[in-house]
Amino acid sequence: MLEYLRLGLFALLLLSGLIIQLTAIFGVNRFRFAVNRMHPAGMADTLGLLLMALAAVVYSGFDWITLKILLVVALFWITSPVCSHLIGRLVRETDEEHFEAEAKEWKP
Repeated sequence: MLEYLRLGLFALLLLSGLIIQLTAIFGVNRFRFAVNRMHPAGMADTLGLLLMALAAVVYSGFDWITLKILLVVALFWITSPVCSHLIGRLVRETDEEHFEAEAKEWKP
């Protein structure tokens, strides 16, 4: 009985992560401007990857592989915001005319 519960939780987590990844694909293709595309890509990196990694943890059990999987997720969580920030700065510096037209800036 416990094995079926574990299999059901694995399937639920994996399908949830897959749905978020597929939704992010459509979100990235929906937007025209590079800065606007970063939000769905960031959601896929954080939530989708976390759910898929948790599915792998549930499937494999709690051992050293679990620690490695969680370290990979932590690495993605650290590097993804930094990469998004650098891409946003690159777009702002190289494409100023389209940036002002497409992106809305907060002005105090």
